Amino acid sequence: MSQTGVRLLLTAVLCLLVAHSEASAQSSEALIEQYSRQGQKALADGRYAEAETAFEKLRELEPDIAEVYANLGLTYFQERKFQQAVPALRRALKLNPALPKLDTLLAMSRSELGQYNEALPALEQGFHRSTDPVIKRMCGLQLERAYTGLRRDSNAVEVALELNRLYPDDPEILYENGKIFGNFAFLNMQKLAEVAPSSVWRHQAAAEAQESRGAYVLAITEYQRVLEFDPHRPGIHYRLGRTLLALSRNSTSPNDVADAAKEFEQELRLDPTNANAAYELGEINREAGKLSEAQQFFEAALKNYPDFEEAHVGLAAILVALEKPAEALPHLQKAIASNPADDVAWYRLSQVERRLGNIAEEKKALAEFGKLHEKSVQKRGLGPIFSPREVTKQEVDPNAAQ
Repeated sequence: MSQTGVRLLLTAVLCLLVAHSEASAQSSEALIEQYSRQGQKALADGRYAEAETAFEKLRELEPDIAEVYANLGLTYFQERKFQQAVPALRRALKLNPALPKLDTLLAMSRSELGQYNEALPALEQGFHRSTDPVIKRMCGLQLERAYTGLRRDSNAVEVALELNRLYPDDPEILYENGKIFGNFAFLNMQKLAEVAPSSVWRHQAAAEAQESRGAYVLAITEYQRVLEFDPHRPGIHYRLGRTLLALSRNSTSPNDVADAAKEFEQELRLDPTNANAAYELGEINREAGKLSEAQQFFEAALKNYPDFEEAHVGLAAILVALEKPAEALPHLQKAIASNPADDVAWYRLSQVERRLGNIAEEKKALAEFGKLHEKSVQKRGLGPIFSPREVTKQEVDPNAAQ
């Protein structure tokens, strides 16, 4: 749980507790007044050890005042002394059940101690019914912890999906939800291995897992096992070809690319509408200098998927090489409209504008390319070799940065 989130919650609780404390003050003794002010000031300033000392002394002087236990529980919570926070907060609520937000704080303390069953009711209420975004957020994060601890993983996923919707740019939520989704995926794959260890689905899952971690030889073996079960299974020849392409980047074997091309061709025989396979064949032929063949494959990909960004960029490269800049222009414009952060598209657009004599547009495209390319160079080696569509990324020409 982030310190920022905790402080926001504690601020909301503290403001209300201060109001209650002042409204319910029953003693005018100087010592009680001194400890009360010291504790409140230390708690507000984040000096929790001092606040703890003051409130513990105040508890000895006024053992039946709910607000004293509430502030003490609040202090223990911030110090992560959850074993002490729970009884203090329970005592506060017993003395005054109307104290605001303490039931939520008590539930969070219990969740931190692994007392998930006891924590669930208040966490669920805080997450589903609270109109306070701070309370809702913190309850959601603790609810994920509680559901996971109770092995109610599908419930944890439901909470994660709702948190994603409510707080789409929250780093802590993105991190915690990544663990929730990853755990759920692992459990499903584990169950698949248990209920159907020899099934085609098990081998396909194993192949994809090996591919994702870069174990390409093992992935190829698993994909081949899938094809032994079902030679006409859609998509498998494509994934096998893609894995062979990935292997070729770390291999000295000249056959990997050729073998990958055969797999893509086989995929197109099974499914002529597979735009990804057509695109990969277009890219393989483009890199081999076979411009006419590459053009046919890129055009086939776009026929079946008109918004295929990478295919537009690839086809534009062919048309530029064939000295057809006017025909290349709309393809690059469409690619950039689809993905304005594509540095390759901007660079190729600058080439087209230069050939068309549009100097101002060329400079604009080059400036945008320079800005985006610098970012891509900084990230070089960190990203995947495939795009989000699971096809080979277009790359900037070797002389582009010169």
